[in-house]
Amino acid sequence: MKLELTHGTVDLPAFFPDGTRAVVRCVDSRDLVEAGVPGLVINTYHLLRSPGKSTIQALGGLHRFMNWDKPILTDSGGFQAYSLVSQNPKRGAVEDDGIVFRPDGGGEAVKLTPESCIRAQFAYGSDMMMCLDECTALDAPRGECERSVERTTRWAAACRREYERQLAIRRIGSQNRSKLLAIIQGGGYPDLRRQCADALKAIGFDGYGFGGWPLDSSGELDKDTLALTASLMPDDSPKYAMGLGMPESIAACVRMGYNLFDCVIPTREARHNRLYIYNEQFKTTDDIDLGKPGFTARFYPLDEKHWRDKRPLSSVCDCLCCRTCSRAYLSHLYRIRDPLAYRLGTIHNLRFYTMLMERIRVIYGHE
Repeated sequence: MKLELTHGTVDLPAFFPDGTRAVVRCVDSRDLVEAGVPGLVINTYHLLRSPGKSTIQALGGLHRFMNWDKPILTDSGGFQAYSLVSQNPKRGAVEDDGIVFRPDGGGEAVKLTPESCIRAQFAYGSDMMMCLDECTALDAPRGECERSVERTTRWAAACRREYERQLAIRRIGSQNRSKLLAIIQGGGYPDLRRQCADALKAIGFDGYGFGGWPLDSSGELDKDTLALTASLMPDDSPKYAMGLGMPESIAACVRMGYNLFDCVIPTREARHNRLYIYNEQFKTTDDIDLGKPGFTARFYPLDEKHWRDKRPLSSVCDCLCCRTCSRAYLSHLYRIRDPLAYRLGTIHNLRFYTMLMERIRVIYGHE
């Protein structure tokens, strides 16, 4: 399946790394292109804080601002209400008409409504826009999930109306328009997931995302809820497993039907001295079960056993790091905390993920 977007075609399944504040930390756009990154996820709320919607619009949109000419998906900011506001009421509140953020626990507030969320994403020049939603945990009480479904569907309808209004105002035709995706909430309650999906499909969107934190109370992937939600999404549209990024989890979710992923894992892990490598059979066989642990390994550059190792980080990887330096030199860079270590490590982890998606498309018949 191919996803046709304003700034290019994306082969699905695909992984988009997070460039939350209009930057993938430690690397530039040339590094991203060389690593095979097909697109980025950037956050609407964080950009409203800095540099601001008007600044980005005045500079020609996110693509020019970042020197990035491939697709950009902008998240709505709904997850930040879950990760920031719900953990600390001093940082804001979820109200019936939107989300109020008080980033510093007081002072000037930033409010996101369905309408302002869509207007901001148009100003950014997004290729894929997300509707504002109210995110809940899988194990949240039923009453909380019922409220989330009601708000999420009502806000999605308002987002759709504002989206259509902006297309008309800006005279954007069907061939050049951004895609609009909605998010299916409902916690761990199958009937609420179905209710939310049915309501969103009745409104009509270009794709759908899994809403809510995908892990259960024990930290395990909630495969039942994920599989159910994927089955509720149209098969001819993007099925977006938002924020899900462990390699084995991605492979498992592809088998459920998901075809779009994003996560901070590859870039964050690289900055915390954890790199991913494949076993030697990764490129030579199609019999690898990517849904089970064992087809990858972790590389910890600070371990003393690497200090005199002349081998490249990975013999099956073609990234800049693996082509140009030894494990010993990479270990040295990490030990002295030179910024080059984090750049090379980030490039490698991103290439690991783009290779993962390439293999998934072959092994599971998507190419």
